[in-house]
Amino acid sequence: MNPVNNILLIFAITYAGLAMGRIPGLKLNRTGIALLGAIAVMIFGKVTTAQVIGYVNWPTVCLLFGFFVISAQLRLSGFYNVVAGGISARLGHPARFLLILMAVTGGLSAVLNHDIVCFVFTPIVTTALLRKQLNPVPFLVALAIASNIGAGATLIGSAQDMLIGQTAHLDFGRYMLWCSVPVVFAMGCAYGLIWWLSKNNLQLSQPAASRTAEADYPFNRTHTIKGLIVLAAVIGLFFSSWPTEIIALAAAGIHLASPKFRTEDLLALVEWPILVLFIGLFVVTGAFVDTGAGARAVQWLAQGGFDLNRPVNLTVATTVLTSLINNSPTVMLLLKVVNLSSPTTAYILALANSFGGSLLIIGSVANLIVVQQARDLGIKISFWDFTRLGLPITLAALAGLLAWVKLMS
Repeated sequence: MNPVNNILLIFAITYAGLAMGRIPGLKLNRTGIALLGAIAVMIFGKVTTAQVIGYVNWPTVCLLFGFFVISAQLRLSGFYNVVAGGISARLGHPARFLLILMAVTGGLSAVLNHDIVCFVFTPIVTTALLRKQLNPVPFLVALAIASNIGAGATLIGSAQDMLIGQTAHLDFGRYMLWCSVPVVFAMGCAYGLIWWLSKNNLQLSQPAASRTAEADYPFNRTHTIKGLIVLAAVIGLFFSSWPTEIIALAAAGIHLASPKFRTEDLLALVEWPILVLFIGLFVVTGAFVDTGAGARAVQWLAQGGFDLNRPVNLTVATTVLTSLINNSPTVMLLLKVVNLSSPTTAYILALANSFGGSLLIIGSVANLIVVQQARDLGIKISFWDFTRLGLPITLAALAGLLAWVKLMS
C-alpha cells in the first residue's frame, strides 16, 4: 500500500482504539495504543526518526514532566493526604462538605496535576463517607467534575491545556483573566446541580462496612512548606517572559536535588504513561496532518456549513470528540486543524475540552481514576450515575462559555 494510505489507516485504527479504550484481542490500554500507532507510522508510513522528533512538542513534554515532579514532591511530603483528611473531617454538614470538596479539588487542580488530585483524594474521601454511612457516589462524581472544571482555570491544570498554551503561545495571566468567569460559573452550576439532584439520595440504602484508606505517605511539614514555596515561585514566574518549560524544569531540578526524597521515589510517581501517550499521539497526528487529509476534511466541513473556527462549532466538536475519544487525543487532533491566530479560539478549545470531559466517564482520565479507585473500595459508579450529573453540568458550563464568548466579542 501507499505510505500515505497506510498513515491514514493507522490514524483511523489508533483513534478508534482510543475511543474503545482497547484493541480487540490485545491487552493494550490507551497509552499502548498511541505508542503502537507511532511505531506503526514509522514502519508502514515510512516516517523517519528526524520527522518523528520534529512532530513532538518537546516544550510541552518538558513542562508536563516538571509538574509531575512538583506534584510527586508534594505527594511524598504528605500534603495531599493532609488536605484530603481535612476535607473529610467536615462531613457533619453534607452541603458544606460538598462545597468544600469541590472548591479545594478545583483549586488544587488548577495549579497541580488534576489526575493526581483525584488519585489521592478518592480513597480518603470514600472511606470517610462510608464511615458516616453516606452514599459516596454523588460526592465522587463531584470530585471528578470539579477537577475537570478547575483544571481549565489555568494553562497548567491539565496536560491538554499545557499543550494548547505552548502551541498557541498564550499569555499565562491573560488566559487566567479571560477564563476565570466561565470557570467560576461552571463550578457554581456544578455545585448547585449536584446538590439539587443528589440531596435526597445521600443515605446508603443498606449499611456499608467501613473501609480504611491508609495514608500513602506521612506528613512532613518542612518539605510540604518547601514544595508549596517552590510551586508559588513557579506560578509567579509564569507571569514573566521566561519560557514556562524552563521554569518547571528548574523547579523539578530543585526537588530532585533533595536531601529527603530519593530520586527513584520522585520519578516513580511521575505519570510516565501520560508522557508516552502524548509523545505517541504527537507522532500519529503529526504524520496524519502531513498527508493533508486533515486540512481537506476541515475544508469539506466548512463548505458544508460547519466551520470549525466558529465558537459554537468548535465547542460542539470538542465536546463530542472528548466524549468519544477522551480529551487528550481530541486536543491533539484539533490543534492541528483549527486556526489559532486568535487567542479566543485557543481559550475556547481549552475550556471546551475541560468542561466536555465531565459529560461521560470516558471523557477524562480523572473520571476513570475516580471510578477505578471507587471500585477498588467496593463502590460502583455506573455510566448512568455519572451521566445523570455530568450531562446537565456540561450543558450549563458550555452555555456559560458561549455566552461569555459572545459578551467578550
